[in-house]
Amino acid sequence: MNKIFNNTQVAFQLKGDAELERAYFLFRMIANEPLVRIGTAMTNFAIKAHLPVEGLIRATVFDHFCGGVSELDCMPVVDKMYEVGVSAVLDYSVEGKESDKQFDDVVARTLKILDFVKEKNAIPFAVFKPTAVGRFDLYKKVSRGDELNQEELKEWDRIRKRFEVICKKAYELEISLLIDAEESWMQDAADELCEIMMKKYNKERAVVFNTLQMYRWDRLEYLKALHEKAREEKFIIGMKLVRGAYMEKENARAKEKGYPTPICASKKDTDDNFNAAVQYMMEHIDEMEIFLGTHNEESSYLLMELMQQKGISENDPRIWFGQLYGMSDHISYNLAEYRFNVAKYLPFGPVKDVMPYLIRRAEENTSVAGQTTRELSLLSQERRRRKLN
Repeated sequence: MNKIFNNTQVAFQLKGDAELERAYFLFRMIANEPLVRIGTAMTNFAIKAHLPVEGLIRATVFDHFCGGVSELDCMPVVDKMYEVGVSAVLDYSVEGKESDKQFDDVVARTLKILDFVKEKNAIPFAVFKPTAVGRFDLYKKVSRGDELNQEELKEWDRIRKRFEVICKKAYELEISLLIDAEESWMQDAADELCEIMMKKYNKERAVVFNTLQMYRWDRLEYLKALHEKAREEKFIIGMKLVRGAYMEKENARAKEKGYPTPICASKKDTDDNFNAAVQYMMEHIDEMEIFLGTHNEESSYLLMELMQQKGISENDPRIWFGQLYGMSDHISYNLAEYRFNVAKYLPFGPVKDVMPYLIRRAEENTSVAGQTTRELSLLSQERRRRKLN
């Protein structure tokens, strides 16, 4: 397989010199772990104290990692990416809500996005988080198998109905829907709802996609067990594969509560687990559809090689590659250059409400070995090519 991800001219073709310099500056800052911790604390304080920092955040980290404050605000970014073959997944990245009104507002927003997606070829998927439409503690209780009281049963039914409303509309509009994964101690309940929706709406094609976090050592077995159910009940599996975003929290909780960590023992074990899931899904691609959410070059090459071996065309609608906006442009834009299906997750929402997402991105780039170093190396290479340094 030709190595295609080192072409920085293609990778950064949409960035002007000023945007390239901003990205270089940001990743240099993110590379400094103490600076990220201090910056996070100061930003949280400034927002809670209603200090006038939104303009500064918007001009730097927000505009690098987010598409805008609303769907319409995202459109210039969406259109610009689509001109060079990269699609967008609009992700309303507001977290930590707790009330029924807030959950219903997210459903309304997601339905609005689905209407938006239907009119826009550049946006092939919609997405939502389970905890954006239901209370975290209730997912946790259902996942543990605890008995629910009458009020909790009614609340769980409301959550199920929110899933139903969103999935039904996606089905009616013939749009695919990605449902994100979250912490392991609430995920069983979310998986259960995703399975119900897949059984109902994935008869002809994958409308509903669940997410597997492959840093969990049990996820490949879960996929195989789900495959058996899908064969028995005749539905197609839609699955987004990711490595995962809550590793430190997962390990810390397992240690605190005294149970075995659900996280693979090493980075290599995670990579092997992830790649095994890619191979398994490709062995059964006639019964599955895959959204490969990865910033890992080797896993991307693996999927490309498996497609080539099976004689599957680059733009086969059952196979998508995905990366986060503001990261791994060398993968996204070079894949698009070779006509693979690729989409960027494009977060949006009010600046102060999206801050938890932005902080997680900064912390992830700081903690994942080599990620920031790679981004800086590629940006430096492109700065040299443009003679900016």
